[in-house]
Amino acid sequence: MISSSGARRLRPIGIDVKNEISAPNWFLNSSQDIRSSYFLEEVATEFDIQGLEIDWACVAWGGNFYMNSKSWKYQSFKGTKWQNINKELDKEYLKNTYRVLLTRARQGMVLYIPKSSEVDQTRPKKFYDQTYEYLTEIGIKEIE
Repeated sequence: MISSSGARRLRPIGIDVKNEISAPNWFLNSSQDIRSSYFLEEVATEFDIQGLEIDWACVAWGGNFYMNSKSWKYQSFKGTKWQNINKELDKEYLKNTYRVLLTRARQGMVLYIPKSSEVDQTRPKKFYDQTYEYLTEIGIKEIE
């Protein structure tokens, strides 16, 4: 599984982006080794996979980059809340982060868009629903 290092609010669904992988273990070890990518236990970020290709990828989409009324919304999570990213250079950096993640898979990819939470105000419905709708509109099929 790969995820943006800036997508910190994936932890409530069990995805801890802060941990660093051991690249040799993650990329090269067999399907019998729990440290390998086969087990989907350790998350690789754009920094871990930059310049590399992997066979299959599962990309977890964070609330830091989401579709909002036909345009992308750029955010970073600081402390207990999301903050808008306003600098164009920082927006470009975040967009490129997702570009790296979305171009690593050679054979196929699964995009995972988390469900929103009515209890956790840091994961509102708007972060995920419009992104999901946009991705299906451009032809990405839902796996049922």
